[in-house]
Amino acid sequence: MATAVVAKVKKRKSSAEKRHLQSIKARDRNRARRSLTRTAVRRVREAAASGDAAAVTAALGVAYSALDTAAKRGVIHTGKADRQKRRLAALLPA
Repeated sequence: MATAVVAKVKKRKSSAEKRHLQSIKARDRNRARRSLTRTAVRRVREAAASGDAAAVTAALGVAYSALDTAAKRGVIHTGKADRQKRRLAALLPA
């Protein structure tokens, strides 16, 4: 009597499952980056409301960097980043 040898084959993920997992990871990264950007923009607005020119200038540099990075990584559109930077620059006390 011959015994059949059954090979265990590891089930592979479908490409759709893999893509779904990748999109979840990307969404989490994008949310974190967008949150950092929004916080930086909010801090510029708060500094401008307080009237402290030095604080506005310091916060503006951080916000510019956050907006540029978010645009470079595709979290927000480059046009949106440019528009927000222009509007933040207008908040600088003359």
